[in-house]
Amino acid sequence: MQKTFKRNLNSLEEIFDFVNEFIADYKLDDTASYTINLAVEELFTNMVKYGQNTKNDIQIELNKENNDLVISLTDYDVEPFDITKAKDVDVGQHLGERKVGGLGIHLVKKMMDEVNYEYKNRTSKITLIKHLEN
Repeated sequence: MQKTFKRNLNSLEEIFDFVNEFIADYKLDDTASYTINLAVEELFTNMVKYGQNTKNDIQIELNKENNDLVISLTDYDVEPFDITKAKDVDVGQHLGERKVGGLGIHLVKKMMDEVNYEYKNRTSKITLIKHLEN
């Protein structure tokens, strides 16, 4: 399934509907549902917040390939930001000492089995893969 969404946080409700339709179509469990929704929300929100120099829509693609969930978000006409190189958050560090930000990306990277990033012709594509239990 693939759909394009306006670069606006108001699109989140429509995105959740899209994700939940995918979840229902494939009869995925609550754990997969939570993982997909959190990952898509976090990455979409970051693209909106940090890609303010573009007005282009953001494409979300969801697929189930064998026992893998494949989630891709594509952002057009943007500067590169490779989340695979983002520093991990030290969750053991006291909140008052920890740098603000980065926790969402940290969670996405920890929840997924693979996180891939491509950047070409001012287009960023993040692909997440989650292996499902049989």
